[in-house]
Amino acid sequence: MSQLSVGKENSQRILSTPSGDRPTASKIVFLDIETCPSLGYVWAKWNTNVIDFEKNWHLLSFSYKWMGEKEAHVIGLIDYPTYEQDKEDDKALVADLWKILDKADIVIAHNGDDFDLPKTNTRLITHGMKPPSPYKTVDTLKIARRVFKFDSNKLDELGRYLGVGRKLPTTGFHLWRSCMMGDPNAWNTMKEYNKQDVLLLEQVYFLMRPWAKSHPQVNQGELLACPKCGSLKVQRRGYSFTAFRKKQRYQCQECHGWFEGQAVSVTIPKKKEERKCQKKSLNKGM
Repeated sequence: MSQLSVGKENSQRILSTPSGDRPTASKIVFLDIETCPSLGYVWAKWNTNVIDFEKNWHLLSFSYKWMGEKEAHVIGLIDYPTYEQDKEDDKALVADLWKILDKADIVIAHNGDDFDLPKTNTRLITHGMKPPSPYKTVDTLKIARRVFKFDSNKLDELGRYLGVGRKLPTTGFHLWRSCMMGDPNAWNTMKEYNKQDVLLLEQVYFLMRPWAKSHPQVNQGELLACPKCGSLKVQRRGYSFTAFRKKQRYQCQECHGWFEGQAVSVTIPKKKEERKCQKKSLNKGM
């Protein structure tokens, strides 16, 4: 039984906003997935290769939160009626995750470009599903690495450094194994852990957003709106120049990010000697 009904055919863009942020017409989702490990054969515990795999990994749960909504949501394998028959069948869970991605214009995740989204794509193609409609991504791990120099770029450490919260503590692999065995208490902990990751991700993103060197545009073609948050509350702050062009520089008064307007040609004043030579040439021609 599907847990979601969010396909584009029955969805509407709702201009709503979370606390401290502004409305945006783009459908932006914060996402975090949890997976189980693969089961394989090894000769030793440290610095060894896997001889063969007995079972491949699969999806355990995912949590998501639409920008503009107050609640974060989490869905796990245990939420499906087929769970008791097959605790490793993630097809329905992956199908519901597909619906989220298909609806989104922008997906925000920590290490999403290298983990959450490629992992999701792997399960999608494994189950014979087609790609969701195109979406853009924001990876807060990449922003942390490119712009800052934290001691650690892990989401938990970023939350601590920035004073916006921490990940929930767990018992490590024991929690994952207990979920794989079907322990309901472990599943409750896992789902809360997964949900907290998304809530923490959201807070870290809002602090990092104005620092992002590149960010998908959310201004929906409004040239004087902030491309990062869509706000029209912007101020002109000088110009940036190239050899022959200049751009008006703006700063958003809501997210405090910077952006530039369209380039215009710059008229370069001629040097005094050049003007004299041109004048002499004109006189000779008369």
